[in-house]
Amino acid sequence: MEPLVDVIIAVHTETRPIARAVASILDHNAAAINVWVVAHNIAPDEITNQLGQWASDPRVKLLEFRDGIHSPAGPFNFGIASSTAPFFAVLGSDDSLEAGAIDSWLALQRKVDAAMVIARIYYVGRGFESSPPIRILKSGVLNPVKDRLAYRSAPLGIISREAFGQLRFTEGLESGEDLAYVTRMWFSKEKIAFDRFGPTYKGHNDAEDRVTHASRTIDKDFRFLNEIIDTPWFAELSDSARLAIVVKIIRIHVFDAIFARVQLKPWTREEHAALAEVLNRLLRVAPKALRLLSRIDQEVLVAATADSPGYPDSPGDDLPKLMAKRRHFASLAVLLPRNPFFLLHRQAPLRTLAAGYLVMMIPRNKRRPQGAS
Repeated sequence: MEPLVDVIIAVHTETRPIARAVASILDHNAAAINVWVVAHNIAPDEITNQLGQWASDPRVKLLEFRDGIHSPAGPFNFGIASSTAPFFAVLGSDDSLEAGAIDSWLALQRKVDAAMVIARIYYVGRGFESSPPIRILKSGVLNPVKDRLAYRSAPLGIISREAFGQLRFTEGLESGEDLAYVTRMWFSKEKIAFDRFGPTYKGHNDAEDRVTHASRTIDKDFRFLNEIIDTPWFAELSDSARLAIVVKIIRIHVFDAIFARVQLKPWTREEHAALAEVLNRLLRVAPKALRLLSRIDQEVLVAATADSPGYPDSPGDDLPKLMAKRRHFASLAVLLPRNPFFLLHRQAPLRTLAAGYLVMMIPRNKRRPQGAS
């Protein structure tokens, strides 16, 4: 049978449990599927040993790709360009799929004629992913603004080659290579669906060679912005779409950068100035974004971007305490913006957090994924 789905897996070290990933695809789905394993900056023979019995399976295609860059963008792009099935998917080499996941995604795709079906994610040892925080009662085709699709940063699920085969991950970045890719997908006006109750994409935490972004500069952390907000495509979006994207980038990526530096490394005056410029750059394209942040988020941003007597050794004595308060999700400071008029705005904290909580919790009442603890 001609494959209906090509699953692309990039592997850059012989220690990755690639056989587990391949088995979860080929052992537990009825659809015709090929798996394209891309040996990235490593000899294919070393990956063959890890594949075990799957190395001789005709449905498994082993490719070699070398670019000398520690990023999945190159091998994923190579796999997308090499594969041919009507739908494709990407899978982390240390991750797996719950039984029947691809069959479930295909069934939903046929039902609503979707160009992309977003997978539900379950992190082993942590629980369900809360993104995308879609509308509470929503099913079927999603709206990128109303269903806050920007919060899903990874293109996990099945993707139509006809609709999105021309898209590529951003190469040359140390992080954020998938952000421009998914943002263009979500806001493309193609039909996007979310398999809210189906089998999950399972994220495992047993890889020991992941790269943290604690050692990168602010400039490198946010280089992905060049491929999003500095493009003619972004300028043509509606005000509400630009606002949704920018609020998400601030709430997730800016605060991730702050958290990493508060926890793991001292800041310099130059890095604080760089973060302030990132924030100003975002607000120039979506000036109303700041008012949709919570009270505590606004306090953190002031502390992280303003001068303080502690320079260059620390960003200010209050910043670690403020970041700790930000984790108390039921507090008024986390749920309320400064102006109560924006309390019920779709992109404000209350509705976004509530929707994400329900996305994360409702499947527990339906079923638990295999291997869940």
